[in-house]
Amino acid sequence: MLKEAHFCFYGELNDFLPEGKKSSFFRYRYSGSPSVKNVIECIGVPHTEVDLILVNGKSVMFSYRLKEGDRILVYPLSARINMPQGIHLAERNTSGVRFILDVHLGKLARLLRLLGLDTLYESDYSDREIVQLAASEGRIILTRDIGILKLNDVNRGYWIRAQDPKKQLIEVLTRFDLFSRLKPFRRCIVCNGIIQQVQKESVIDALDCMTKESYNEFYQCESCKKIYWKGSHYYRMKSFVEQLLNSQ
Repeated sequence: MLKEAHFCFYGELNDFLPEGKKSSFFRYRYSGSPSVKNVIECIGVPHTEVDLILVNGKSVMFSYRLKEGDRILVYPLSARINMPQGIHLAERNTSGVRFILDVHLGKLARLLRLLGLDTLYESDYSDREIVQLAASEGRIILTRDIGILKLNDVNRGYWIRAQDPKKQLIEVLTRFDLFSRLKPFRRCIVCNGIIQQVQKESVIDALDCMTKESYNEFYQCESCKKIYWKGSHYYRMKSFVEQLLNSQ
């Protein structure tokens, strides 16, 4: 015989639900005694998006087993519910935050690196490689694939809602409260390595004639050795960064 519990999801968690279930209680029928984590993901919400779960008014862990008649409220981190005895499930410490992105987010990866954020990305990463690197290096998975975030080995992740790269960037900076922690032009946008200023003589053989004649200040990625200088492309990027920061 099937049992019943009632769920209500708040805030951006409703992005994962059909219209009839958004921000209102709905019935969920089940058998056995599944964990609340498994049921939340069966409903469609990745566990990485959840911060607080209240069952009959009491805060619980993901391992809580459903009981007949439970009334379950599920909150995202943005809800910022202040409960002295609440069990917050989402990571709140964003100091030293590091990301790994899936294959759909190459343009976002370059923008995050432009702002100095440690961002791993390769166009041929498999889902398993992403999960393993995230676990071994303490990285947050950013993805357009909800399925990755439902894998058991994933602890920290976020589903990107926007499709435009610049809107995706603002979404990430807002979600992880990163606007005050940016260090633009510190990382290589190609490989994520650290950029350092170098003497012109050390890179002159790799420069074309026009660049040699027009510029004297150069920077180089310590990892892939890509060379940077303050040409027109730099000033376009600088303008973009300034507009981004001034908008906040």
